[in-house]
Amino acid sequence: MTRKIVVGYDDSAGGKSALDFAVKQLKAQGGSLVLAHVLEWSPYSFLTPEEIEERHARRKEELSRAETAVLGPVVAQLAKEGITVETTLKYGHIAETLCRIAKDEKADQIIIGRTGESGFSSRLFGSVAGSLAQVAPVPVTIVP
Repeated sequence: MTRKIVVGYDDSAGGKSALDFAVKQLKAQGGSLVLAHVLEWSPYSFLTPEEIEERHARRKEELSRAETAVLGPVVAQLAKEGITVETTLKYGHIAETLCRIAKDEKADQIIIGRTGESGFSSRLFGSVAGSLAQVAPVPVTIVP
């Protein structure tokens, strides 16, 4: 059985650390990589048809920009290193979306970087790492 790892990637220092960690694991143990970039998106409940159309256009622009600026360079670099990678771009709550991606991809592990956020805001609203640790369908590795 081939191992599959989902990496939550956002081009931050934590995201880069998570990707480096996953690549080292894959080089040592084999497997494949799913590079997942999730754009936080909260739906509004009452929108006019014009607002819905505008939001849809903005979402398409943001997805295209993320594909080109965030994931494209990483995929090119990984290809040079001989790593096979799939990418996925989604909108939604980050932890929930990463869990859904892991289930859909039949992944064995999720790896994310730690953002360093601590304090009142993460206790009040929760963190992606904390949420994933509680609800993920597979083991989660949080890389400092």
